[in-house]
Amino acid sequence: MSTEGKNLSHYDESKIPSAAEMVFAIIVSEWNRDITDNLKNGAYETLIKNGAAKENIIVSYVPGSFELPVAANFHLKFNEEIDAIICLGSIIQGETRHFEFVCQATAAGVKDVAIKYNKPVIFGVLTDDNMQQAIDRSGGKHGNKGIECAIAAIKMVALHDELKYGKK
Repeated sequence: MSTEGKNLSHYDESKIPSAAEMVFAIIVSEWNRDITDNLKNGAYETLIKNGAAKENIIVSYVPGSFELPVAANFHLKFNEEIDAIICLGSIIQGETRHFEFVCQATAAGVKDVAIKYNKPVIFGVLTDDNMQQAIDRSGGKHGNKGIECAIAAIKMVALHDELKYGKK
């Protein structure tokens, strides 16, 4: 396994642009709330640590991961100030194919919203085989995917601004 024994959430702080002028939405699935709250806390704290103002971080909750793309669409349709959205969820394999359908639809939906609005919409949905894997990736031995998503959002906003406005 490529993640075995690795904390995937370490990053070089000196290579992260300031998030001081950026506006973010974090959308969190209520399904597997113990997991998704850890992801949200990791993302929120990382945005703050990298300069985002508390008033520039909007947190919303949706029933499950399947609803994340719709909520991202709502946010971008009704708030043009948002620079990036971080979608956080946890889908754990069960006994039926429902897992596959939810994972595929959620991933495609997040991508579609990003393309529609030409803004970063970060896919922070854990798609694990069991609860232990979800725990390991939401603050456990493999780090916190929420941290990784916050860093990705900051970097993507910076890239967008660099390409659009020539900002570095």
